[in-house]
Amino acid sequence: MKRWLLILIVLLGVAQFIRPDTSVPAYDPAQDLLAMTKPSTQVEQLVRAACYDCHSYESEYPWYDRITPVNWWVHHHVEEARHHGNLSIWGTLAQKRKDHFLKDAPDEIGEGDMPLPAYTWMHPKARLTDAQRKVLIDFFSGLRGPDAADRDQAD
Repeated sequence: MKRWLLILIVLLGVAQFIRPDTSVPAYDPAQDLLAMTKPSTQVEQLVRAACYDCHSYESEYPWYDRITPVNWWVHHHVEEARHHGNLSIWGTLAQKRKDHFLKDAPDEIGEGDMPLPAYTWMHPKARLTDAQRKVLIDFFSGLRGPDAADRDQAD
C-alpha cells in the first residue's frame, strides 16, 4: 500500500510540470464582440463578468489553475467554450457559428446553465440575478437580427 501511495505522489509531482498551453494567439481587437456592438456599460460589465473568462481570449486563470490535473480541466472548459463562441474574434466567425451561439446563449443563460454553476462557485462576480439574466438574454437575442429566423429554417 505504501508503495502505491509513493508512486501516486511521484506521478502527481511529475504531472505538475506538464501544463496546458494557455497562450493567446494574435487577433484583431476590432473583431471583438463588445468592440463591434458597443453595448451599454451595464451590458459590457455583465458580459465581461459572466462570459469573457471562458468565451474569449481574456481568460484569467486563477491560483488553483497552477495545480495539475485542475489546470487541464479548466483548460478543457475554456477551449470548449471558445469553440462554441469566441467573443474575442466574433467578427471573424462564420455566420452559422454566430447564429448558433446567439440562439443557444439566451436559453443557457435563462435556464441558469451559463455561466456554469461550477464557475460561479469560485467567481462570485459571475453570479447573475434574474434581472441581470434578462439583460444578457435581451442583449444576445437582439444581436440575432430580423433575418435570423430565415437562417434557422435554412439549416
